[in-house]
Amino acid sequence: ANLVLHQTVERIHVGKKYGDIPRGIFVVRGENVVLLGEIDLEKESDTPLQQVSIEEILEEQRVEQQAKQESEKLKVQALKERGLSVPRADTLDEY
Repeated sequence: ANLVLHQTVERIHVGKKYGDIPRGIFVVRGENVVLLGEIDLEKESDTPLQQVSIEEILEEQRVEQQAKQESEKLKVQALKERGLSVPRADTLDEY
């Protein structure tokens, strides 16, 4: 069955912080639905996470992604120095 979701919110987690981005109405094709559940609002308020503004969480996410990219570059460079190479994901053949 297809789902029509009203007043949807995208929640982005970075470390112990999170931010909610209002997204509106979404239609999800039934073949893409794996799990559906409801959030218990009483338990949600007991989480140790800190809610921050949309701008702050997006900046935190950008910084985290940059750190991951730098780490990946260092890993690839270390492998090259040892005579190994890692194929990039965009150069792999699709089956």
